[in-house]
Amino acid sequence: MLPIYNVELYLKECLDSLINQTLKDIEIICIDGKSTDNGLFILKEYASYDNRIIILEQEINQGPGVARNRGIDIAKGDYIMFCDPDNWYELDACEICYDKISKGDNDIAFFSLNDILMIQANLNIES
Repeated sequence: MLPIYNVELYLKECLDSLINQTLKDIEIICIDGKSTDNGLFILKEYASYDNRIIILEQEINQGPGVARNRGIDIAKGDYIMFCDPDNWYELDACEICYDKISKGDNDIAFFSLNDILMIQANLNIES
């Protein structure tokens, strides 16, 4: 589940990490909060070649909480993962989480993430 609002600078890297997951049987639900940048265009471009991407467009930006709730309402899977567009998953993240949560007596899984903003900030400090 991916809430989108004015994140075109990070969105492609995030989407690439999702569409290239080793676990292929996933829905990638993207909720655009009326972005004023090219985020929605990028989403539609990716959706044109990957049918796992589902785009919901909101009439107004109501924040990531409302966007996620809207995505939860249409999700078809047994499990839901949340991602922010300035983050990305390692390519086996969905598979590892699925294996851990489905094979154990677990209701939730937590894991660390890669944050594009933090890495860029570190690169800027060092240069």
